[in-house]
Amino acid sequence: MSEKERFKPYVAAYLALTQNDQVLLLRRFNTGYQDGNYSLIAGRLDGGETTKQCIIREAAEEAGIQVNPEDLEVAHVAHRLTPAREYFDIYLRTEKWTGEITNMELDKCDELKWHDLENLPDNILPEVKLALQSINQKIHFGEFGWEG
Repeated sequence: MSEKERFKPYVAAYLALTQNDQVLLLRRFNTGYQDGNYSLIAGRLDGGETTKQCIIREAAEEAGIQVNPEDLEVAHVAHRLTPAREYFDIYLRTEKWTGEITNMELDKCDELKWHDLENLPDNILPEVKLALQSINQKIHFGEFGWEG
């Protein structure tokens, strides 16, 4: 691979917003990807922003809440392979936010709901389920979608 063809992975940030052993999940709707399944507040980095800036932006855009960068901690990083592209997923965790949790993207999400971390719904994105289980077990790095 030449320098001009250098590999460029995608980077996504996820927010594990937790309280009382529960995590806030959103159910995907009308997105064309994993609709009807739960995920976390998340988004791809736009470029020119830090991971914390990305998740702060996404928390406001998706749930109408404000999160302070000093309250965010990196809880897990996953190297994920999909048929279309390769990702590095960075999971940030916090128990602190301000504002009332509100579904701000009714066209992409039909539910924001707290779920028990020890009893996640069956219809959750498998990579998110694995990441949340890893976070509970204090496993800080994982790989998803790789065979062998």
